[in-house]
Amino acid sequence: MGARTFVAVIAASLLAACSSGGLQQVEGSPFAPVGRVDSSQSVDGLIVGHRLMAAGEYELALRAYSRAAAEDGMSVDVLSALGSANLRLGRLGQAEKLLRRATQEDAEFVPAWNNLGVVLMETEEFGEAARVFRVAFALDSGESDDIRDNLRLALAKIENPAYSEPDNQFALVRRGTGSYLLLETP
Repeated sequence: MGARTFVAVIAASLLAACSSGGLQQVEGSPFAPVGRVDSSQSVDGLIVGHRLMAAGEYELALRAYSRAAAEDGMSVDVLSALGSANLRLGRLGQAEKLLRRATQEDAEFVPAWNNLGVVLMETEEFGEAARVFRVAFALDSGESDDIRDNLRLALAKIENPAYSEPDNQFALVRRGTGSYLLLETP
């Protein structure tokens, strides 16, 4: 290494040591800013989770919902969202526990009741699923077609457990706009 190269390296090192604290976001740069993000600027984990669920990214949605739980506590919205993500991942035992807890926290939270009914249908607890769907249907004042269809299917399964529609789908419901369809698991 020549003397000029050595001096240039030393000068660059000294200049870097005198900087105000690392890399900054350059206006119009396509790269993310470096450093810690202020938590007051972060996006709500529930919103992120709902968007990931809509995109079919259930594992990532579960992580976002877990982050929301860590930041905001285990509200009925968070419990229901965690239960729904676990349901989509096929973790029926975990989903049932979370959704039952959500219905205990808020006995009038329609999405938790409906999604609990979906879990019970998946575990072939048709009688209890029909009871749970009735609660959801009554709380919703019969306005949701998804809940009505879920109740109708549960009642048909009670009458004839071998009953199966050609396109057997259960509808997941969450608070706000949109719904998720859950294909029957084998």
